[in-house]
Amino acid sequence: MCGRFTQSYTWTEVHEAMSLIQTAPNLRPRYNIAPTTKIDVVAAGNGARALMPMRWGLIPGWWKKPRKDAPATFNARAETVATKPMFRAAFKSRRCIIPASGFYEWSTEKDGKQPHFFSAADGSILGFAGLWERWREPGANEDMLSATIIVTSANEWMRRYHDRMPVTLAAEDYDGWLSCASGAELFERPGPQMREWRVSKRVNRVGNDDDPTLIEPIDV
Repeated sequence: MCGRFTQSYTWTEVHEAMSLIQTAPNLRPRYNIAPTTKIDVVAAGNGARALMPMRWGLIPGWWKKPRKDAPATFNARAETVATKPMFRAAFKSRRCIIPASGFYEWSTEKDGKQPHFFSAADGSILGFAGLWERWREPGANEDMLSATIIVTSANEWMRRYHDRMPVTLAAEDYDGWLSCASGAELFERPGPQMREWRVSKRVNRVGNDDDPTLIEPIDV
């Protein structure tokens, strides 16, 4: 799974990596993003890609209960994303890319859960395959946009740390994914070369702990 990640790029970096066509929004680097908070999402419309804020945790348009009753949908399993009711409509027609500078996974050690930070070996922005939805909570006056990150079985390198990992798209597959011309075959493509290091256990706390020191390597 991918339950915590980072979006700590500049506008120039994400604009170039995702081929965005829009004026620069006010981006705030984030180093400890948790589910149900707002994240940057790349979606396509009228032939152009745009970066927009969405809730991390997809709520399908047909959901009739309050937001607080929605299940944990911040990840969608690659094996069932095309058929599971929560995701299948979005898989058919509402694709997105979630740009990320890295993500966290944990190992179990004698003194508790130890976070590890994962990022592209060359430091580039990762493009996670995602889905998005538009939903209106009962009694609300406006729609809410939400998104999920698709996860798949870990590759040989990642299995040393976790059995799942985000589906990371190659830049040449962005158009096919966003237009829905490509599908689940992209989940089988090898992801980018990755790097990993142990980081502070402050990552384990969600809330005010969100600063650049969270991704700094710690001594082992």
